[in-house]
Parts: sequence; C-alpha cells; structure tokens
Amino acid sequence: MKSVGLIGVGLLGSALANRLIDSGFSVHGFDSNEEQLEALNQSGGIACDSAGEVVQNCDVLILSLPTSDVVLSLVRQLRTDFQPSQIVVDTTTGDPQQMVAVGKSLAELGVSYLEATVAGSSAQVTAGTVALLLGGDAEVVESVKPLLAAITSKHFHLGPVGTASRFKLVHNLVLGLHRAVLAEGLEFAESLGFDQEVTLEILKQTPAQSGVMETKGRRMVERDYGLQARLSQHLKDVRLILAEADRAGANTPLSQVHKVLLEQAEALGFGDADNSAVMEAFRHPRTEDL
Repeated sequence: MKSVGLIGVGLLGSALANRLIDSGFSVHGFDSNEEQLEALNQSGGIACDSAGEVVQNCDVLILSLPTSDVVLSLVRQLRTDFQPSQIVVDTTTGDPQQMVAVGKSLAELGVSYLEATVAGSSAQVTAGTVALLLGGDAEVVESVKPLLAAITSKHFHLGPVGTASRFKLVHNLVLGLHRAVLAEGLEFAESLGFDQEVTLEILKQTPAQSGVMETKGRRMVERDYGLQARLSQHLKDVRLILAEADRAGANTPLSQVHKVLLEQAEALGFGDADNSAVMEAFRHPRTEDL
C-alpha cells in the first residue's frame, strides 16, 4: 500500500497527495490540468500521462473528482484497466444513488469500493483536522487504515456504500447554513452601526460561537476569498441536498433559501471564489428571489 494512485489533483486532491507523500507514500497521480500535475511532481509525487496508467500501476486508488457523474464516467471508461482485488477510495461528494451504482459497477470487476467523503476544506486536510466519512465493507476499511491514518486521525464508518454520501450531505447542510447565518449576522451588525471585526470577536466569546467563525469569519469581514473550497462546488452540494431531501420527503426550507443565496453570489462572479463569498449575497441582495 505504500504506492497509491490518485485521480484528480485539484484543490482537495493536491492536499491529500501532500499528506500521503509526507507520510512516506509514493503517489502516482493524474489530472487533466497540466499545472496540477506539475505541482504534484514538485511535491514529490509521480505524474502519470493518463488515468489508465494510474490504475495499471497501483493496487489502491484514490478518486478526488468534482461530481459523481465524473466518477461514473471514469469507471466506465477504465473498466478494462481495473484488476480484481484493487481498492478504490472515493473522496468525491456526489449523488448517493450514483455512488451506489459506482460500487456495484466496480464489484462486477472484483474491485472493492470505499466512500471516504471529506468533512472539511483542503486547508483542513493539509492540517490533518478533517473527518473522513466512510461507506463500504468493514473489511475494506480495515485494510486501508494506514492510508486513512496518513490523512487524519478522525474517521467514521457509517455503513455500506451510499451511507457516507448521504451523511456528507447532512454535514454540508449544517456547515453551509452556519456560513450563511454568520454572513447574515455580520451584515446585520454593520447595518446597526457595529464594526464587523469587533462583532466577530465578541460573538466568538458568546454562546453564538461556532467553528465557522474561526475558519471563515475573518475572510468575510476582510472580503478575503482566497480559495479553500469553491462556492460553486457547495452550490452543487446544496442542489444534491435538496434532491435527496425530496426523495426522502424531508422538509428543508432553509436550504431552499441557501440555494438562492449561493446562486446570487455565483451570478455576481464569486462561483470560483471561496465559499465564504456567500457574504456577497448579503452585500448585494436581490430580495425578490427570496
């Protein structure tokens, strides 16, 4: 297992690669972005010419891709490259039904599949403070524990494939709404004549305090949206949340409003900015949409 494949070396994937390399793993990676591949090389990884080359050279593979659609497409494309007994560890946040379909498709090839969705940002992966949400067979979890331990000390096995994706949506609903609430609160404070920076420091010392204040509060106050996790990616997650809620018959009115806020921020040009830029939806409101 000291040789690991990584397909997707973007914001999250590169952070995972660095954690693994620092822990002594040899990381063979591929990404369609040449700059990301060069960065992997510079970090001590091994850049491959194709996803197929990664699959052919590693028994354990990590996927870090933008959507479950991309994962499904990749698995279909590489069916002839997979070998029985390989393990695929998927960090993608995707549609739980599609993740189950990926698991079934790989099982037909004798390949084990483990969801390992990441509860946290790329910066938190770098710091080793994220939690991994796991869905798959317990035996597979046990077999990749050294890999998991290189990424973080916190992981939670929730059940079979599909459970991790569903729980990640629960996590992202709560975390995303924390960000939106903080943004609204800071703008409300300013409208009442309070300095946002002072407001943030006071709130951190009251029962209103949350972890989001530490990770995103100053970014909101200073309008520093340097990328940790893309706003447009979280908008994708909120749409998945609403689709899954519809399937389950759950009532999620706050997430409906959250979707509109994120769409407004994206329309303002902040889709590729950090998700703390949801603040801009409050600075430039279009209340007729709410």
